[in-house]
Amino acid sequence: MLEALLGNKTAESTLLYLANYDEGYASAIAHTYDISLNMVQKQLARLEMGQIVVSHWVGKTRVYQLNPRWFFFKDLYQLLTKALEAVSEEDIRKYYRQRRRPRRKDKPLWQK
Repeated sequence: MLEALLGNKTAESTLLYLANYDEGYASAIAHTYDISLNMVQKQLARLEMGQIVVSHWVGKTRVYQLNPRWFFFKDLYQLLTKALEAVSEEDIRKYYRQRRRPRRKDKPLWQK
């Protein structure tokens, strides 16, 4: 969808992930979209060099997020959220609704 504008599919997936989840790390992004970790790391490095994303360390993990101080942040965020609205329901369930916290120990997987 935004691949032509952003240059490639990995950059699009990375930015959509960060817009949806607010932050993320390279291996989580790579695992979500089933793409090479090296490709995601290169895109994150490129985006960080352009000051589009910023990172910080959480333990031994580098966590990335969209740079709220970037001049075009609001415009980019609006574009990405508009693109997320156009994503199919199947892709939303597959990529953008992952659990972010553990399930209660005795909770059943399926509710009737």
